[in-house]
Amino acid sequence: MNYTEALQIPPGKAICYSGFREGQDPGGVFPSYEEVKEDLLILQNQWKYLRLYDCDLHAETVLEVILKEKLDFKIMLGAYIVAEANNYGCPWGGSYAEDQLEENKSINRKQIKRLIDLANKYPDIIFSLSVGNEACVDWTDHYVPVEKVIEYVKMVKNEAKQPVTFCENYLPWLDKLKDLVEVVDFISIHTYPVWEYKNIHEAMEYTKSNYYAVADTYPDKPVVITEAGWTTYSNGKGICPTNVSEEFQSIYYHDLMEWCMDADILTFVFEAFDESWKGSNEALEPEKHWGLFTVNRKPKKVMRDHFSLL
Repeated sequence: MNYTEALQIPPGKAICYSGFREGQDPGGVFPSYEEVKEDLLILQNQWKYLRLYDCDLHAETVLEVILKEKLDFKIMLGAYIVAEANNYGCPWGGSYAEDQLEENKSINRKQIKRLIDLANKYPDIIFSLSVGNEACVDWTDHYVPVEKVIEYVKMVKNEAKQPVTFCENYLPWLDKLKDLVEVVDFISIHTYPVWEYKNIHEAMEYTKSNYYAVADTYPDKPVVITEAGWTTYSNGKGICPTNVSEEFQSIYYHDLMEWCMDADILTFVFEAFDESWKGSNEALEPEKHWGLFTVNRKPKKVMRDHFSLL
């Protein structure tokens, strides 16, 4: 289904944006107004749509900068929901005390309320809303049962006018999330060939197969790719180091963009800037290196032709 019609937005390039720099993280220091402004000025001529993951101070700053500086961005705003049930299958820790899970439910309801409030405060900037991110997949450390995600979708739809979705790996949409499909306005999938041990030569066909597996299952529901990308380093844990480089990132990005434009698929590239706070303390931790720009805002190979002066 054509996303421009379904979401009532013009075609455009999209990217995931989180502005945390060296020494900053969501639990500590947040990017300043001027830092966010610097980021958005870098991004403004290449991308129309930005995806934000949380309703925290960072999101407020981004929205304020866009409004005050009159920047031409539209936002997919997310609420980051935390664990409401134990997930003992998570390899990096998905179990919590019962009192913590109860407290998390209260935290999540406040997050959803915040999502609604910001959506209504910035209706001309925020074009869509997500009630969570990777909270239903088998390996998540912040597991939320599908029925609760459905409840959150309904809450948002009752109080905000923007289309509502939930962002998740492509695979659960094929079975586990079928009931959720009925209530969201569009489906949002993540596809990462390199995490599934595909090399660069297999990458695009695998991405396409992930997308069409979901899109063909639900032909009457728009499907958006809310994460797709290629990291530039790996410590060998989960991703083979020989499968990642700036060269491979550039190949995948350009192939992805060509296919998405030809097929009219809204795709948020993951991600704008490297984030050093993510993952383990190892320097080559792949979670730190998905950006098209380094944490110091220098363009990697994929962006060098467009940003040669940075």
